[in-house]
Amino acid sequence: MDITQESGKETRPQWDNKIQYLLTCIGFAVGVGNLWRFPYLCQIYGGGAFLIPYLIALVFEGLPLLYLELAIGQRMRLGSTGVWYSISPLLGGVGIASMIVSFLVSLFYNTLLAWILWYFFHSFQDPLPWSTCPLNQNRTGFNEECEKSTSVNYFWYRETLNITTNIETSGTIQWTVVLCLASAWCIVYICFIKGIQSMGKAVYVTATFPYLVLTIFLIRALTLPGAVDGIKYLFTPEWEILMNPQVWLDAATQIFFSLSVAFGGLIAFSSYTEEKNNCERDALLVGIINSATSLYGSIPIFSILGFKATSAYNLCKDRNILALTNHFDFPDQNITRDNYDYWIDHFNQTHPDSISGLNLRPCDLQAFLKQSASGTGLAFIVFTEAVIEMPGSQIWAVLFFIMLFSLGLSSMFGNIQGVLTPISDLKMLPKWIPDELVTGLLCIVSFLVALIFALGSGNYWLEVFNAYVGSVPLLIIAFFELVGVIYVRGMKRFSDDILFMTGKRPNIFWKACWMVISPLMLLAVLIAYVVLQAAKRPTYPSWDPSYESFPDTKTLEYPDWVFAIIILLCVVPIVSIPIVALHRLIRGGIRRSSPRSELSAYSNGGFDADHPESYNQKPV
Repeated sequence: MDITQESGKETRPQWDNKIQYLLTCIGFAVGVGNLWRFPYLCQIYGGGAFLIPYLIALVFEGLPLLYLELAIGQRMRLGSTGVWYSISPLLGGVGIASMIVSFLVSLFYNTLLAWILWYFFHSFQDPLPWSTCPLNQNRTGFNEECEKSTSVNYFWYRETLNITTNIETSGTIQWTVVLCLASAWCIVYICFIKGIQSMGKAVYVTATFPYLVLTIFLIRALTLPGAVDGIKYLFTPEWEILMNPQVWLDAATQIFFSLSVAFGGLIAFSSYTEEKNNCERDALLVGIINSATSLYGSIPIFSILGFKATSAYNLCKDRNILALTNHFDFPDQNITRDNYDYWIDHFNQTHPDSISGLNLRPCDLQAFLKQSASGTGLAFIVFTEAVIEMPGSQIWAVLFFIMLFSLGLSSMFGNIQGVLTPISDLKMLPKWIPDELVTGLLCIVSFLVALIFALGSGNYWLEVFNAYVGSVPLLIIAFFELVGVIYVRGMKRFSDDILFMTGKRPNIFWKACWMVISPLMLLAVLIAYVVLQAAKRPTYPSWDPSYESFPDTKTLEYPDWVFAIIILLCVVPIVSIPIVALHRLIRGGIRRSSPRSELSAYSNGGFDADHPESYNQKPV
């Protein structure tokens, strides 16, 4: 890691090389959502048809925002808070909002890593612990809850989470989860102990290893029975589903959150790169690789889903064949999977009453393929169930959870950097406090707050944070980022900045997106999201063994006090934006970005970041 000293006042670290910087940005953008959110959206929204709104959102919303953040951070050499304050003191709250969102997201994101560690440690057992049901207390049979559901569900909901029946019942702390959570935060701290110097080394592994594992999984998954059916389902479009506005809304939000814009992490990362650097090429590279990873990762995921659906389809047939053979007293092997449909039609015509009395389960491959799951359901239930049927299941489980951990860890780097860089740029702590101690205190505080996710109700709370912390706040932050750069700093000055950094001005496409298209798309997505959320009371799925339809989850409405917390999670991160602006207005501190404000203490001929009044100094 190089340390630059320009202006003789401040030093700012820089990346060792361009590859290190790009890998960090790619690692931040490419996360677990690329593997367990994108395939889910493709599955429920008509396969290949979903790619049309997704790519439109990428081109007109995602890439312009990504380019803007990389460019403004690279030019101004500051983190998110410093950038927006230097553009205008009225916008100082935008950076604070990004910092709060990054902090809140890191709380539940690292809990996901803790759960992944838990499964990783258990993946070395033979047989896998989620492959069979445990015995009951009397050791006279299998556990009743496990028998009613599946061994995979039981291991996730009972052994891992020990989940309560609703969010209002806290339950007890799962000390095994606490241990894994502490381990996850220790790993994050070790990677950050020397700031971007140590993180830059770690990213060589965390950003590249998932692609190696994905390729291994792709080769193996394509050889599984039913893989072709899964891939066909992925790429077969259902065009009529494009008439559903929810598809376009989910596509816009997916590309927005997938690129990790508005968190402040990308601005922080780009502030450590060379000032003369082609940030346009970087934005295109990061954005395209991120989306390509989603598509690339979907192929092995859908191959495995196709294998799982085929296994369930065959099992369904086998059970029905056994019932038919016993009822009609047929010789074994007379009814097979190959002639199953013939015999079903035959019996329906000749013995309709007998067939209806057997309560045979309908066996439809397409129905099994449509059984969707996302997030933790895909990783800890669907995949773990499929891996049991794969030869060498321990190896595939270990590889899968190492891959997920690498993806999550590289994304955590951006979340933590989105908090640490603003703390440093704002001079919130005395200079004599070492960075290692600041990082350690942040990890300890985060660990203590995240203990809420280790309770019996922790999974419910994680879903609350996941659904609402990164929704409305990020959309509003991104909108103010566009307004701040294009309409406060000014399109002409920003164009000059890009000319200085890249040697050419942005073309008409980028200008049209920044000035009109992207802000309008953000407003449309924000309004549509709020309207859809306000139209119905928020609900959540609960795991209740006493539910009459168990093992199906029971849908419950959030109680009033939880609903109030949801509103706070949406409002608190962004309340700093109007508060800071109002504070500056009252103090009369309205100052438009000056020519001098384009530089920080770390850029050539920069100003002293310790003295805000120097923002208005005239060029020398």
